[in-house]
Amino acid sequence: MEPVRVGIIGCGNIYQMHAHPLSHMQGTQLAAVCDILPQRAEAAAGRYGCAAYTDYKDMIENAGLQAVHICLPHYLHPPVAIYAMEQGLDVVTEKPMGIAYADALRMRETSLAAGRRLGVIFQNRYNPGTRLVKEALDSGRLGKIYGMRCEVAWHRDQAYYDSAGWRGRWDTEGGGVIINQAIHTLDLMRWFAGREIESIAASIAHRGPTSIEVEDTAEGLITFAGGLQGLFYLTVNYSRDARTLLELDCEKGTARLDAARGCIRFADGQVEEADEDGSDAAQYGGGKDYWGFSHYRQIRDFYEDPTGETADRSCQEALLTQAMICGIYEAARKGQTVRLSRPAAAAR
Repeated sequence: MEPVRVGIIGCGNIYQMHAHPLSHMQGTQLAAVCDILPQRAEAAAGRYGCAAYTDYKDMIENAGLQAVHICLPHYLHPPVAIYAMEQGLDVVTEKPMGIAYADALRMRETSLAAGRRLGVIFQNRYNPGTRLVKEALDSGRLGKIYGMRCEVAWHRDQAYYDSAGWRGRWDTEGGGVIINQAIHTLDLMRWFAGREIESIAASIAHRGPTSIEVEDTAEGLITFAGGLQGLFYLTVNYSRDARTLLELDCEKGTARLDAARGCIRFADGQVEEADEDGSDAAQYGGGKDYWGFSHYRQIRDFYEDPTGETADRSCQEALLTQAMICGIYEAARKGQTVRLSRPAAAAR
């Protein structure tokens, strides 16, 4: 069987986390890359031995692709994904689906109407520690969840925002620490809860020295069906990128995610742990440590599942997380607890 010909749209920091797996997996061929900066597109193409483009529509029309990966600023995810699917291509996009929930829903509906697969990267779901905790919850070994809390304390200075003009702006990034840095941890909390969100109370602020429009600090309370509460505190004003924390207080013990490492301490004294062992490090050509190795795992599953169920599930889950993120911003803007009343996601 011929490998799937794939193109990458956007050759910024994150593209290599897609390019390296695509160029190493047996079922895919990285055929083309695209970036509006010619030198960046050419450098990526030279590194991976593929064609370079500066216009994604030109690439889609002429590179003979079956799929594209979107590594663009947040506000561009919906229009580019929708165009690609309407041209008959499958799509993998970086998080978030978009800025507005309506745009994310339109991406989902286009996927269904066009009969194309749409996958959304939330790679931390594939981390060993995450899998350990999720299995213990699903099997009932941890029992009922009593409470959840998460914390993200990272560092983003003015140079970070100045390095790309779309960062730090409401109309192009859609927010700050919530929608960008902490979205993965919030996604895991919602996934572990395993139930619908009933209400959200939150506050956001810009407290640091940077000159940005969006929040650099946020805190809040998410109430899930049945009264389960999840607390969060998020900031990018710390002195360094500390390891993210997600903790669950459960009937039969406590579970803790410390970045990719998972640790469960059961009430009977037993302890179970899981962490990266470095075996997947060769799948990447660099990148930041906190990105982890799980892009490879999620991308592999997207292409190795002939049924399309893996992509469909990731899209549905990403849409629910988009609703949560938009709900947090809505609650913060209104200064009051809001109930989520989103239109139901289209079903396959």
